[in-house]
Amino acid sequence: MLTSQRRRDSTLGSGPLLIYLDTSLVVSLFCLDANSAAAATLLQTAEEKFLITVLVELEAVNAFGLKEFRKEITSKQAEASLRNLDKAIRSGVFQLRPLPESVFERARQLSRQLTPTLGTRTADLLHVAAALELGASSLYTFDLHQRKMAQAVGLKLNPAP
Repeated sequence: MLTSQRRRDSTLGSGPLLIYLDTSLVVSLFCLDANSAAAATLLQTAEEKFLITVLVELEAVNAFGLKEFRKEITSKQAEASLRNLDKAIRSGVFQLRPLPESVFERARQLSRQLTPTLGTRTADLLHVAAALELGASSLYTFDLHQRKMAQAVGLKLNPAP
């Protein structure tokens, strides 16, 4: 699914343009759901580099396990999803980054600024703060709460499915 992607080293300033992928999009890539086709198309047509954090990786691993627990997928499907995610990271399709301390400070600032009006959740704060702190120009997500928040802070978004 991800091997036929077009890649170009676009630059803005001193580094490549980055797209932060949130968990909803990553899970849709590796587990068939209503957004899987849209997720695959987004990644096949994007020219930027893809960025995920250890938070996205953890949430995706947990989501695969939850899908198995809920009998939405088999254990073999869950294992295949895990292997494919790991392969995407190891092959460089996704750049895996840690969450630096600055992400938590930015999340605190965003919380004070946006939660009273948008009702933001902690995980959404962390994802949007990570996208900002790690230099992403865009955030690709299917999560409506994250989309509102990302839009409020000026991140570009993928088209809504």
